[in-house]
Amino acid sequence: MGPEQPPRDCGLCPRLAGFRDRHRAAEPGWHNAPVPSFGPIDARLLVVGLAPGLRGANRTGRPFTGDYAGDLLYATLLDFGFATGDYDKRPDDGLALVDCRVTNAVRCVPPRNRPVGAEINACRPFLEAELAAMPRLSVVLALGTVAHATVVRTLGRRAAEFKFAHGAMHALDDGLALADSYHCSRYNLNTGRLTEAMFRSVFEGIGATIEKE
Repeated sequence: MGPEQPPRDCGLCPRLAGFRDRHRAAEPGWHNAPVPSFGPIDARLLVVGLAPGLRGANRTGRPFTGDYAGDLLYATLLDFGFATGDYDKRPDDGLALVDCRVTNAVRCVPPRNRPVGAEINACRPFLEAELAAMPRLSVVLALGTVAHATVVRTLGRRAAEFKFAHGAMHALDDGLALADSYHCSRYNLNTGRLTEAMFRSVFEGIGATIEKE
């Protein structure tokens, strides 16, 4: 049995609940609910993003699925053996994750893709449950500074001791490692802040870390 997921009508964040309800009325065929984690619970790698995209995961109900960021993320997971099948931007495309699980720091879509601090804090217990429920977890990959800070706080560590840096691999207690990458968002890729080569380099480090076990 997996960790507790937010209920469909989660009301912890009034702003997000209202935004979700408005889109339910406008797009009744969309998921329009907290997006559950994707992948096996016994995975050694957990990828943590920021939040669902409005017309991506909020529409499809699977993390990064239909989001621009999902194109690079899932292509890279396939290339490094963390996924099988084909990614076709649909939850029924047959894609399966291997030794990898994907989730978000905030499970509901926020306006303008920007959750506020209170919303990140309100959703943190679900990430805490996620981390605690993964018996073989070895590496957590944080996509972006918000995900990084959320993971650090969720693990009870001091933010000053683990500063975000693209490509960094932070050694935590109990053999757990925290890997950092710029988020594979459209903005970061279009501006060149993140390139495909830079993203692949992060996964090369993750693969080497997992192989050392």
